[in-house]
Amino acid sequence: MTDEFTTEIYYDDDADESVLADRTVAVLGYGSQGHAHAQNLADSGVDVIVGLRKGSSSRKEAEADGLEVATPVEAASRADTVSVLVPDTVQPAVYEAIEDELEAGDTLQFAHGFNIHYGQIEPDPEVNVTMVAPKSPGHLVRRTYKRGEGVPGLIAVYQDATGDAKEQALAYAKGVGCTRAGVIETSFQEETETDLFGEQAVLCGGVTELMKQGYETLVDAGYSPEMAYFECMNEMKLIVDLIYEGGLMEMWNSVSDTAEYGGLTRGKEVVDDDARENMEEVLRQVQDGEFAREWITENQTNRPSYKQLRQAEEDHDIEDVGGRLRELFAWGEQQKEEVPADD
Repeated sequence: MTDEFTTEIYYDDDADESVLADRTVAVLGYGSQGHAHAQNLADSGVDVIVGLRKGSSSRKEAEADGLEVATPVEAASRADTVSVLVPDTVQPAVYEAIEDELEAGDTLQFAHGFNIHYGQIEPDPEVNVTMVAPKSPGHLVRRTYKRGEGVPGLIAVYQDATGDAKEQALAYAKGVGCTRAGVIETSFQEETETDLFGEQAVLCGGVTELMKQGYETLVDAGYSPEMAYFECMNEMKLIVDLIYEGGLMEMWNSVSDTAEYGGLTRGKEVVDDDARENMEEVLRQVQDGEFAREWITENQTNRPSYKQLRQAEEDHDIEDVGGRLRELFAWGEQQKEEVPADD
């Protein structure tokens, strides 16, 4: 058992917001993360300009939020720190457009290390390259900030051209509210590889496959789709909330003894050594760049596999059953109201 953490956690008192006092921050993109970063930084007293392409549907929204908007090139030319918050697949083209606007001593910042780690973006060595990554969807980054709270985050330094890149990252993290909760220092490699693995093997891939296969097992055995949906999908949120709030033992202490014994004895029969070996293979593909190369090629060829897989997911019976059931229950409308359209 590990007695001490191997990484330090930074809080408000560890960050000097005056580091950004004389800097202009360009936030490129105004989606889930972009809108939260820009608004939180502005509310923290940072000089912010939002970079959006002409014709972007988000321009009016950003302006309505009281923020100055320019093209990405114009924003980058005026900024000392450029925070690239457009989708991973768009970032290389955006960087190519703004590269000449970056001067020695400027800071290029990301919220995910994919394009730096896999060499899709190769910044000038005289530019700082940092990461500030809130570990939360953007609407929660904004919502918790407005409540005087924050979400945990990560910081990393890939290039330190000025000698104070880490201090700049901490100041930025404070500006968006992450140091209120706590910020962990990592590396671009570690963040990228653990993030991709977590998404694929557990959070977005493993969990959804587990729910679908559980649903299919019950329906194929003759049970109603409604009961299968509630048992294998709807109740997942209740269990995850308990784990989020207090760890595995909080969950085990909250469910019945029957559920606990059944879970402890049968869970490993489902997620067994073969599943672990499959996870290790997924990790290998992340570590050696196989997944990155596959995803880059997929985008270069207009995403044929992605579109086919996404359509199959949309056509799955659990989506139809779940959609109809959610419309029948009062919490359906409440959930819709809680999530902003840009998320």
